[in-house]
Amino acid sequence: MAFLVENKWMILVCLEVLAWSSTFFLLYARYGLQSSFWFKVATILFAITGVIPQVLMGIVNFISTRKVDLFTLIIVLLILYGFTIGKSHVRKLDAWAQEKFSRQPSKEETTD
Repeated sequence: MAFLVENKWMILVCLEVLAWSSTFFLLYARYGLQSSFWFKVATILFAITGVIPQVLMGIVNFISTRKVDLFTLIIVLLILYGFTIGKSHVRKLDAWAQEKFSRQPSKEETTD
């Protein structure tokens, strides 16, 4: 547990990068690959790298420090963002991905 507390910021940044990467993979699997299997895999990856470990990191930090510090506050803000305005951002990203990956190449693009 000491390792987690000592490296909490680096772990949080890595988890955020993995969560956003899995979000883009999720959208690619849904619209680019049009694969329900890879979409499910991406959804599981998102859960493993997104909210669940962030909440656990916040709990571990709170237990070890016994106070609400900046790290715990950042975790709470990230979770609140995800459940509020983050939803509309993800909807916009979803619409962009659907348009981007659903676009059929024109005849000119396929003859090159």
